[in-house]
Amino acid sequence: MTPLLEHYNFFYSHLLIIPIIAFLIAVFIKWFISKLKNDKFELAKALASWGMPSVHSALVSSTTIAIALKYWVTSDFFTFAIVLTVIVMYDAINVRYEAWLHAAAINESLWKKFKESLWHLPSEAFAWAMLWILVATILFFV
Repeated sequence: MTPLLEHYNFFYSHLLIIPIIAFLIAVFIKWFISKLKNDKFELAKALASWGMPSVHSALVSSTTIAIALKYWVTSDFFTFAIVLTVIVMYDAINVRYEAWLHAAAINESLWKKFKESLWHLPSEAFAWAMLWILVATILFFV
């Protein structure tokens, strides 16, 4: 198996940097959105597992594209990465949606306040995944 390019830039010589950059961009965007809504800095909201953009989706989708560009889509690395990405995105959309339904029902029946905003719409997950694909691709050609 031959890599896509003979020589890699810094980011692709150190592949772990790609998801770290995607993570930092996602956290910054969440922080910025939170700042616009609440007019104050809330690090806890920026690092939370809920809300958009999806930080965990940023990590897996940027890693998958980085692996695809470095090792190509026929590699075993890409196979593993794409399966992991599908599982994480499925969880963000479906499993966490069910948890939201349960939290809403418990809140209604017991008058308790469980966090209900746990999930992402499929369109949100897809749109943000496209951003992380773009980030990974840009870093590949820098």
